[in-house]
Amino acid sequence: MDAPATAQTVAQTATRIARQIATEIGAAPAQVTAAAELLDGGATVPFVARYRKEVTGGLDDTQLRTLAERLAYLREMEARRAAILSSIREQGKLTDDLARAIAGAATKATLEDIYLPFKPKRRTKAMIARENGLEPLLRAIQADPSADPAALAPAFVRGPVETPKAALEGARDILVEELSENAALLGTLRDFMRREALISARVVKGKEEAGAKFSDYFNHREPWAKIAGHRALAILRAAKEEVVTIEIAPEPDTGAARAEGIVAQALGPIGQGPGADWLRQMAGWAWRVRLSNTMYLDLMTELRQRAHAEAIGVFARNLKDLLLAAPAGPRATLGLDPGIRTGCKLAVVDATGKLLDTATIYPFQPRNDLRGAEATLLALIARHKVELIAIGNGTASRESERLVAEVLKRLPQGVKAPTKVIVSEAGASVYSASELAAREFPDLDVSLRGAVSIARRLQDPLAELVKVPPQSIGVGQYQHDVDQRQLAKSLEAVVEDAVNAVGVDLNTASAPLLAHVAGLGPSLAQAIVAHRDASGAFPSRAALKKVAGLGPRAFQQCAGFLRIADGTEPLDASSVHPEAYGLARRIVAACGRDLRAVMGDGAALKRLKPEDFVTGDFGLPTVRDILSELEKPGRDPRPGFVTASFADGVEDIKDLRPGMSLEGTVTNVAAFGAFVDIGVHQDGLVHVSQLADRFVKDPHEVVKAGDVVRVRVTEVDVARKRIGLTMRKDGGEPAPKGPRAEKPQGRQPMQAAPKGGGKGAFGSALADALRRR
Repeated sequence: MDAPATAQTVAQTATRIARQIATEIGAAPAQVTAAAELLDGGATVPFVARYRKEVTGGLDDTQLRTLAERLAYLREMEARRAAILSSIREQGKLTDDLARAIAGAATKATLEDIYLPFKPKRRTKAMIARENGLEPLLRAIQADPSADPAALAPAFVRGPVETPKAALEGARDILVEELSENAALLGTLRDFMRREALISARVVKGKEEAGAKFSDYFNHREPWAKIAGHRALAILRAAKEEVVTIEIAPEPDTGAARAEGIVAQALGPIGQGPGADWLRQMAGWAWRVRLSNTMYLDLMTELRQRAHAEAIGVFARNLKDLLLAAPAGPRATLGLDPGIRTGCKLAVVDATGKLLDTATIYPFQPRNDLRGAEATLLALIARHKVELIAIGNGTASRESERLVAEVLKRLPQGVKAPTKVIVSEAGASVYSASELAAREFPDLDVSLRGAVSIARRLQDPLAELVKVPPQSIGVGQYQHDVDQRQLAKSLEAVVEDAVNAVGVDLNTASAPLLAHVAGLGPSLAQAIVAHRDASGAFPSRAALKKVAGLGPRAFQQCAGFLRIADGTEPLDASSVHPEAYGLARRIVAACGRDLRAVMGDGAALKRLKPEDFVTGDFGLPTVRDILSELEKPGRDPRPGFVTASFADGVEDIKDLRPGMSLEGTVTNVAAFGAFVDIGVHQDGLVHVSQLADRFVKDPHEVVKAGDVVRVRVTEVDVARKRIGLTMRKDGGEPAPKGPRAEKPQGRQPMQAAPKGGGKGAFGSALADALRRR
């Protein structure tokens, strides 16, 4: 093929991909093409979403993430399409019809179906049968279905084929292979199975006791197309632990017969007679022995991918909500990591998060040094003018909160009491033992590092949580069972989008936080911190160019997301990109005032018409963004800081009674409901049916992680540590019944459940999953 033809083919392929992605994300093909060019050129998603709106037509970060993912998939598919065409052409078997079929394949699965007959394979029974001269027997039966195969077979008994029966078995092997490599048949069967298949789970004999946590799936069956992701993951885990066996098949009686009929139809019109009967029997045999297994594997792969995607999506949304939770702000904070035998670890940090002081107190058994603990707390509060007290939500958190409450009552009159807040400590121990923590606090005991993390995550959740592997933050379901590569990729995108949406203070940010800024990464982040340590605070964004290794492309990508307060350039404190400073100054000049005076003056800016400032380089979206930013420079998109007030006297699950109205914090949101910390060491479940006085399809429509909500207790199961809650105002009837699931391996910070049931909200597929131990 000559060069112009190749270029034309590449252009046609790119156009086809752009058109397909545009349909999927609700955009125009031109927008997809423009965004793809930017991403191919090394631009990051946050940069394109924020500073190239004119080029992409305003595609947001969610659309761009999907675009990038689909672009990679479709390009891989095109590469595979080309490889398949080349392989078949080299075999001398490429026909016009086959080329058209390959060109029209819409998925990788369809491509592979078409390629099956031409794919190099190990020596098969069908190959051996052909070598033994048995293909003419099969063709004779197909050509004359009225003939008796048993009468035709003896003529083929020779050499390795010793009997007529062996000859017919060889003909059968050839037919089965042809059917199993029939792309049209495979596609039809796959569609049939997607509609009709049932997924069944049955307990392995003798595993009833060992696998009791999976008891809901000892004899379980439901439509494959409708099984929820969390139930699928529960069944898959049970199968992995060899507690149950899984079957994916059509309904045993009529469904299996319909499947065999579909296979028979692939043989074409075969009429009547002994040969026709033999062909139908072989079609049924092909389904039972070969094709049903192929469909099982295909649908199992699809189910696993679907369940993984759902679980990863839930984790990503919860992580985003947690990262974008309201910061308490730059205030002196005391972090308290509760403990009983090992004592409570204390750490005080200043408004910038710098460690000031540490201590360990032993107010509980076995030491019971209550007086010493109170004295230490009072001294730390007074010495460092503590404004916030962050208490980890692990073991002894309510006892620690009660201790702090008593200490605050003893503060001298006129001294403002710090605000105490229960903080999730999920992942704090992981950070404490990390190499990062060791570098930051080389001389600090590991247990005290956790208290520092708890204090800082109250001040700024985003800045601290980026130091913890997302999988350890504890807002997912079955996160250890899903595709870890895909999970990591998805969560990294969430962290990147969250960091860049908020912006980062260039002169105070840690290297882990800077590493998530668009265009940087770990090595450049470390270089920035090293330069800052050696040369002092950056006076301007422009000074970033002096950092070793930070070139023009990296500066372009990161500059707009980095903030410098009180620097030499006022616009450095905003999200206005340096490339648009000239435009911003033109806007300010139109107000007839000094830049610092205009920034924050909404009234003056609202008198301007954005259209008056559009240029060839900057369109209306950029002008509007600059006006908005000048009105509220450096605004934080996160909500205002609020805390839940736990009820006095309600400190343990045994203290709960149905009908109690309590305040709590949403800790996790799953497809089946939300989990709320009400201060009793065990999160309660608000089933999706109990979230509002209306139908709620997706719990994220109503709540998100970090929300402070008012709930009412509907049921309490002390033995199983389950709490049913409602947010409805109409009485909150128990949720519908359904299966209950297993407990996960390892420590989890909260429980979770799928569609409600069992007893009220709890007999459900994930009732024990994600539970706090």
